[in-house]
Amino acid sequence: MRKAPFLRFTLASLALACSQAFAAPSPYSSMIVFGDSLSDSGQFGGIRFTNRDANGNYAPVSPMILGGRLGVDPAELGPSTSPINPILGVPDGNNWAVGGYTTQQILDSITTTSETIIPPGRPGAGLVLRDRPGYLANGLRADPNALYYLTGGGNDFLQGLVNSPADAVAAGSRLAASAQALQQGGARYIMVWLLPDLGQTPNFSGTPQQGPLSLLSGAFNQSLLSQLGQIDAEIIPLNIPVLLSEALASPEQFGLASGQNLVGTCYSGEGCVENPVYGANGATPDPTKLLFNDSVHPTIAGQQLIADYAYSILSAPWELTLLPEMAHASVRAHQDELRNQWQTPWQAVGQWQAFVASGAQDLDYDGQRSAASGDGRGYNLTLGGSYRLNDAWRLGLAGGVYRQKLEAGEQDSDYKLDSYLASVFAQYRQDRWWADAALTAGHLDYSDLKRTFALGVNDRSEKGDTDGEAWAMSGRLGYNLAAESSSWQLAPFISADYARVKVDGYDEKSGRSTALGFDDQERTSRRLGVGLLGSVQVLPSTRLFAEVAQEHEFEDDQQDVTMHLTSLPANDFTLTGYTPHSDLTRASLGVSHEVVAGLHLRGNYNWRKSDELTQQGVSLGVSVDF
Repeated sequence: MRKAPFLRFTLASLALACSQAFAAPSPYSSMIVFGDSLSDSGQFGGIRFTNRDANGNYAPVSPMILGGRLGVDPAELGPSTSPINPILGVPDGNNWAVGGYTTQQILDSITTTSETIIPPGRPGAGLVLRDRPGYLANGLRADPNALYYLTGGGNDFLQGLVNSPADAVAAGSRLAASAQALQQGGARYIMVWLLPDLGQTPNFSGTPQQGPLSLLSGAFNQSLLSQLGQIDAEIIPLNIPVLLSEALASPEQFGLASGQNLVGTCYSGEGCVENPVYGANGATPDPTKLLFNDSVHPTIAGQQLIADYAYSILSAPWELTLLPEMAHASVRAHQDELRNQWQTPWQAVGQWQAFVASGAQDLDYDGQRSAASGDGRGYNLTLGGSYRLNDAWRLGLAGGVYRQKLEAGEQDSDYKLDSYLASVFAQYRQDRWWADAALTAGHLDYSDLKRTFALGVNDRSEKGDTDGEAWAMSGRLGYNLAAESSSWQLAPFISADYARVKVDGYDEKSGRSTALGFDDQERTSRRLGVGLLGSVQVLPSTRLFAEVAQEHEFEDDQQDVTMHLTSLPANDFTLTGYTPHSDLTRASLGVSHEVVAGLHLRGNYNWRKSDELTQQGVSLGVSVDF
């Protein structure tokens, strides 16, 4: 019966082993870890400082879980300096964290020498089992496309190096120095833990040291954050103290046991009071119900929470950079509606033509290395009218309301957009030449933005809303190969399009550890295209239309977004997301039928495709001359 509660742990281990096959997106070239026992993947012959299951297998630590979700090869997540690696002929991994390391030793493992050394308080303390040059020793350079993961500070307290606020400040500065060394070596993306509240651990909870250690932990973090803010890199802080306080306040939401002392008891009983219910020798052993394995180290539940937390931050820009793309999709649908209307026969000189149309769209984003997949749905209502000045010119106005819903990411985050767009347009035809042009402006209302992600055994959502604006210009110039009186028309054309979308920055509203704030986003599109427009009169009152065009996008740089944790507003960082593609194919098919003189009914299908984007739309419209 003892093995049954470990089912979730076994599944977690299997998920880690298989994660590379399922991880997407995967924007980082690798993941490289520095720190102490909280991140040690097995420097001491495979031993890790977290719980074991009934079969004696160690649970993974958070960087192993996170790296798996990012698609990093499990071999790269292995220990860097394990004495077992050379004996077994196993290549060293990229995890340089060693149990027992102080902040100075962490820095040394980067700049001078990495040592696997038995920590104080253990048999054989001080014995160096293996050493090798540090990660950046001898002038080596960091990989600018890798994700660097940094923990540390707890051992400075546990080994008696921090006894005053000044000591805590100095220790925080030393950990920041490791991030600084990585940046100077070429690293761009560095994720850094804030030190957990040591007073809220089984080692110190309920003791006279609890209060002072909580205060000193805070002083360490303030020093760390201050120094990190001065480093010229994308420093991604993890507010671990607030995350763990949320887990303690509402344990059921995180799959932890309620009615248990989660900071005064542990799973293994090593250096702390073993939990009588869920401890290793308890009534129903289950480390996933407890936060601590021993006096200071998390169980698999704690490690999973931290990995999920980190992933929720890294994955946010993969979804949020799709917000401008939603607006561009609305602008494109509006322009399609105008082009559809322009196929309706012109009214007589000096007359007006009014039209109304309703349509629906489908939007499909395939995943990229740094963008999430997404499925969108939308519908619209467009009203407008035109006036024919003379034989050659027709001028008009149009306004539309476009509603979109996009589900994106692994947990189906839900983003909604209402676009209010207005256009002025002009059409020209003389002999066999023709042209059209439109100028569009609009207001964007992102009224319901719901980012959802896994956090332990449950999902969590962070919500916000914002506004934006859109501007666009489009034009085509073509030449009819057949005379106007012919029953068929075929016209090659060239096109030019410009569109700019701005999404205002906003903060998610909850104020929790996972809530993020985002700066303004701007996305500009500049396209040139060539195409072919054709039509045929199939019945005296019915005409079929078809169009195909190939366009080139000149603004195809990868998009990024600057963001911050709302709990740490002064520490912002910029991460990459969606990449527009340089080539786009679009096509449309339509039919126009004259019901009675001056009254036309039309239907259209529109299709656009680039490498990862497919947009489709259908619409029905009616126009009347007067």
